[in-house]
Amino acid sequence: MSQRAKETFTTAPAPTPAALRARIRGLGASMTRSAQIVAEAVAADPAGCSRLTVTALAERTGTSEATVVRTARLLGYPGYRDLRLALAALAGRQESDEAPAVTAGIAVDDPLADVVAKLAHEEAQTLADTAAALDLAQLSAAVDALATARRIDIYGVGASALVGQDLAQKLLRIGLIAHAHHDPHLAVTNSVLLRPGDVAVAVTHSGATGDVIDPLRHAFERGATTIAVTGGPASPVTHYADLVLATSAARESRLRPAAMSSRTSQLLVVDCLFVGVAQRTYDTAAPALAASYEALAPRHRATAPRTARQEPRT
Repeated sequence: MSQRAKETFTTAPAPTPAALRARIRGLGASMTRSAQIVAEAVAADPAGCSRLTVTALAERTGTSEATVVRTARLLGYPGYRDLRLALAALAGRQESDEAPAVTAGIAVDDPLADVVAKLAHEEAQTLADTAAALDLAQLSAAVDALATARRIDIYGVGASALVGQDLAQKLLRIGLIAHAHHDPHLAVTNSVLLRPGDVAVAVTHSGATGDVIDPLRHAFERGATTIAVTGGPASPVTHYADLVLATSAARESRLRPAAMSSRTSQLLVVDCLFVGVAQRTYDTAAPALAASYEALAPRHRATAPRTARQEPRT
C-alpha cells in the first residue's frame, strides 16, 4: 500500500479465522518457505501462538525471530505484538464452523463429472476466501471515490483486461464516465491526464504487471485516487495504490492456469464495487439503468421461429 494510503488508514482489527487463512493463501506465492511455515502455524493454532513470545514461535516453527516479525508484517500487522493481540482475539471468538480448505487438482484423465465437481468446489472456495479477506473499510472508501469521480480509468491486460471491461461497462450503465484500457500505450497517455477528483483502477492478479503499474503510477503522481484489485497485497502495484482490494485464487494446475481462478475473485470485487456505487448514487443510477434496459429491450425480444425454407420442386 502506498505511503499516502498508510497515512489515511490504520491497521485493521483482528480478522476472522477465515479471513486470516484467506490472507495467508493469497500471500502464499509471494512468501518465502520459512514465512509460509510461520503463517500456517498461526492460522492452524491462533490460541496457542498468541501465548508465545517471538522467540518461542521461532523455535516452534524452526525459523528465526526476524522471520516471525517479517511474517507478521506481511500479514498486515506493524509487528509481532500486534499479531499476537489479533491471534488472541481470534481464539476468543471460538469459531468452529469452518472446514479446512480442500484442494483437488484436476488430472488429465479425470471424468468430466469429477472436473465439474472439482471446479465448482474451487470456485466456491475462491469466492469464500475473497469475501472473507476483503477489507470493508477499503471497499467502502473505493465505492465513495468511484461514486463521486469526475472520470474513471481502469487498467488491465490479459484476463484482467476482461475484468476491467466488465467494471467499465457496469459503471457506464449507471451514468458514470469510465474507460477500460488494455493497450499499455493508451493507458499511459490517458493516465497522465488524470487529476484530483479522478479515479484510476488497476486490475492485476500478480500485482507485478508493468503495463498496469506504469499507468497507475502516473495517475497516483497526478493526485488521482488509485485503487488496486490484486491477489498480491504486498506486491509492487500497491506502492501506488491509495486503496487495495485483495483477491484470492484457487490453486493453479496444468489444466487450470491462475488467470482462470483469479478472474472469479476479481469479478466478485467488481460486483461489490458496482452494487456499492449503485446504492450510493441510486437517484441517478436507477433511471440510468432503466433507460439502458429500455434501449436494449427490442434487441432481447424473441422473434417468431422461422419456417424451414422449402426447396423448389423440380
